[in-house]
Amino acid sequence: MSEIDTLTPVLTDNWDQDRSWTLAAYERQGGYGALKKALGMTPDAIIAEVKDSGLRGRGGAGFPTGMKWGFIPQDNPNPKYLVVNGDESEPGTCKDIPLMMASPHTLIEGVIISSYAIRANHAFIYVRGEVLHVIRRLQAAVAEAYAAGHLGKDIHGSGYDLDLVVHAGAGAYICGEETALLDSLEGRRGQPRLRPPFPAVAGLYASPTVINNVESISSVPSIIANGATWFASMGTEKSKGFGIFSLSGHVTNPGQFEAPLGITLRTLIELAGGIREGHELKFWTPGGSSTPLLTAEHLDVPLDFEGVGAAGSMLGTRAIQLFDETTCVVRAVLRWTEFYKHESCGKCTPCREGTYWLAQTLANLERGQGSEEDLDKLLDECDNILGRAFCALGDGATSPITSSIQYFREEFVAHLVEGGCPFDPAASTLFVTAGAQA
Repeated sequence: MSEIDTLTPVLTDNWDQDRSWTLAAYERQGGYGALKKALGMTPDAIIAEVKDSGLRGRGGAGFPTGMKWGFIPQDNPNPKYLVVNGDESEPGTCKDIPLMMASPHTLIEGVIISSYAIRANHAFIYVRGEVLHVIRRLQAAVAEAYAAGHLGKDIHGSGYDLDLVVHAGAGAYICGEETALLDSLEGRRGQPRLRPPFPAVAGLYASPTVINNVESISSVPSIIANGATWFASMGTEKSKGFGIFSLSGHVTNPGQFEAPLGITLRTLIELAGGIREGHELKFWTPGGSSTPLLTAEHLDVPLDFEGVGAAGSMLGTRAIQLFDETTCVVRAVLRWTEFYKHESCGKCTPCREGTYWLAQTLANLERGQGSEEDLDKLLDECDNILGRAFCALGDGATSPITSSIQYFREEFVAHLVEGGCPFDPAASTLFVTAGAQA
């Protein structure tokens, strides 16, 4: 069997159905069958099933989901909460929003099962405020679930109660960081919290809280319905299961491709019709703009947590942005850096001040100003941020810079030699100097 035969439409299986977002369409596909099965199990049995499946967080960090659930102290007298992180806002990341749009009940069923497993009676789906169409669709789906008895009091006669709230954030990238999300959910300015205590002990309203990504929770119904062995049979030894790979940029047919972890970019590009005609791949991001860039030499790296890590990057959210040879890497990295500077919450000095100086230095280099020594200064600035910021935003801001200098240092130097960007923005081609032609 070739890699192309290993596509596994599970989360995306019903996206092409007529009005797939409605309860009727979801139940025609067997929806909420996993919930009924789960309610016949004990909460601990569900946690064990998720642990055995090998499901790891699909929000970027890859932490084992079942293990995270197991951290909730059941002897704590405070209420338990489940919070779903739907604040998808990193440049290039575009899997959770189409999932919530096409099949919101997949997420809702996952929320109910997951909440039952951790013994939570209140759950929240935190969604980025700009995606109003997604918020409305989720709210309509939640109303349908209440009307059908999937939510509310004594769900299907089980004695289990659950209330689910769809909460709209105000549109801050920092609120994708789980503790900043909790502060935002509580009505405060979204800024990361000092840890410990960790959310599992003192999260939302200082109570035990599990925070999971949309795709992580949406994967739970299929695990309960089909069993841990079924899920673990896909993927690689340490990165089990399937995931949605989002291909965007200079590819013939960009879109979502659901495949087992461990598939290669070469195969995904084939599925997407190849790099746009007449061009070739120059660089790409494996997990969004906060992950180190990779190049065409990494086409056969297994796209799992270990394979991408060994290549010097991170799998992240599997937001694969593809850039061909017409793209100026300096300009691309500058635009990402401007984003991180703008979205810094300002709480810690390394990120607040560091991202400002990164953007300033990069902007000068992009204009061809300065000297080659500024590249070392840029790397020094990154070193002063990496591992010293309050949360991962600062670390993520350094990733495209250090990796682009590693692989494309000569392109930075070309900006200095040419006194500006050597790419013609109109033709999107690299100017070739007379000396190079000779």
